[in-house]
Amino acid sequence: MVYETSYGTGQKPFTPDPNRGMWEKPSDYIFACFGLALKLDLFSASYWFFFDMGIFSMMPYFIYMVIYLVPILVIHSFMGQFSSSGFISAFRLSPFFKGMGYVSGFLAISMLIYYSIFAAVPLLFMINSFRPTLPWSCEGMKSWYNQSSDTSTICNVTDGRESLDSDYSEYNSSFYLKMLEVPSVLYFQSHFESMEYMYGYEEDKDYDLSWHFVGYFVLIWGIIALIFYKFSETAKFGKLIRYMVLGTLGLLVVCFVRFLFLPGAMKGLLRFATPHDRDMMGMASTFVMVLHAFGAGWGSVITLSSFNKFQTNIMSYSWIISFGQIFIYILFGMVNFMLEYYFQEVKVASYDTHVMSHWMLFLSSASVMASMEFANLWTFIYYTMLLMASLTVMITQIFTILQSLFDEFEQLRGRKQEVTFGLIGGLALCSFIFCTNDGVSYFSALSLDAIFSHSVLHLLLLLVVLWIYGRERFQRDIEFMLRQPFASWKVFILRFMSPFILGICLLAGLSAAIFEHSYSSMVVLVMAIFLLGLPLLFIPGYGLYYLYQSSGTFCERFRRTCRPTDWYPVDMEDRQRYEEFVGNTEMTHQLFEVTEEVN
Repeated sequence: MVYETSYGTGQKPFTPDPNRGMWEKPSDYIFACFGLALKLDLFSASYWFFFDMGIFSMMPYFIYMVIYLVPILVIHSFMGQFSSSGFISAFRLSPFFKGMGYVSGFLAISMLIYYSIFAAVPLLFMINSFRPTLPWSCEGMKSWYNQSSDTSTICNVTDGRESLDSDYSEYNSSFYLKMLEVPSVLYFQSHFESMEYMYGYEEDKDYDLSWHFVGYFVLIWGIIALIFYKFSETAKFGKLIRYMVLGTLGLLVVCFVRFLFLPGAMKGLLRFATPHDRDMMGMASTFVMVLHAFGAGWGSVITLSSFNKFQTNIMSYSWIISFGQIFIYILFGMVNFMLEYYFQEVKVASYDTHVMSHWMLFLSSASVMASMEFANLWTFIYYTMLLMASLTVMITQIFTILQSLFDEFEQLRGRKQEVTFGLIGGLALCSFIFCTNDGVSYFSALSLDAIFSHSVLHLLLLLVVLWIYGRERFQRDIEFMLRQPFASWKVFILRFMSPFILGICLLAGLSAAIFEHSYSSMVVLVMAIFLLGLPLLFIPGYGLYYLYQSSGTFCERFRRTCRPTDWYPVDMEDRQRYEEFVGNTEMTHQLFEVTEEVN
């Protein structure tokens, strides 16, 4: 194998960022990856499609964890840790596919645009929890809710048949299903002049911008800007993430213990732990959970691992991360089931009523807290937990995007503050579309599209690392970095079994996206195409552009652009050991020449 330097291809050589820093503690990398599991849109509007099942539906997760989750996590971690660079520059492993890094950054930005709503909603309930009477309580809703409305809520219904129309009763007295609304959902909807959440779709409805939510969005992005002003250094940022993840999980456990005493909570836990026929459909949910382990923008783990020390044991860390993330999903799943069964317990004791408990963790849960003693306090605690979870996801994603840009574009390193706050300001402006009734109602479509895009990127990554770069070289680099072998059976699974599973996941994601977009507006469909679909075309486009810049015949150009360029450890001592390990004296001279000219 002839190793290429950037001089051999006529490109500017990769220049490491000496000020990028490292994690203060090795465990900060683990906590940062745990934070990726706090992306709670898995449990929001699409919950009914994927997660209306118990713990037995999650059992395939552990099979997938062995087959491809942990090995692919190792590949992501290897690329970041070996190269000490973000998800763009790490693809100097095979420059033809460097477009994957740019697409990963674009997907992360797309997620951040819509994910603000998951921080704004908790902020809405937190701020209003300071009122003496909660507005979404049965007593508080009298001040804003139209009591003459035909809508029935869990507050004003005592008999499922009490308001049954006489004509309808005579026509069909054997069956009647009454829909009961949750006050906290109605309170959320009241911030928009016209909005029907998850049902009653209207193609010709007017866009309604909620200035209340514009204010909440501005406050959220202001908090994020303050965080990056105070914690821009890697060590400080890692420490912040560590405490935010621990604080979020600590508050979640506190809320879990309190919810155990709610009516119907034990029935919910029993249902969660009891096998059910619907649990056989759990493969769809576990696909989604596995894909979210890598972050919303797909390349997060690559960048987060780049702050590890060179010989950090990414194999054991990958197992810890995988088990930790499923623990987080299970804990949130149990909370969701307890809240769901609370409504089944307190509603009318009749078979013919149904509570419209939309977006359980974020909206309907507020009405549960309103029924508790010290309701204001528990509302504040619960929604503080959700706000911390959302902020953790958002700032981690922004951090990985920024560091990847600084690693790739040397000229941006001297203007870090301008780039940081420029990115945050641009994201804030773009996110205002989700302050509208249409944006709030259909954001889940963009979330489901990520299943398809993540599957495509994983398949391409396996192609790049295990086929183009090569199995033997990959195993050799892992052995050099960790001083332990990477088992051949893992490579066999990754080369032959994982692509098959990812292919199924890709088809499932495509089907889910088509189904979701069939109910969403044309605006959201166009956004999905531009934010999540068309960027994938940039991967072959960038490869062809890189090919065009090279010289020689087409075959020579293609082989040259697929070979690793400047692929060596950044630290000089590790680089010298790597040269000795590989045993390529020609590469040794080339690398020293590059170093001298860069310095």
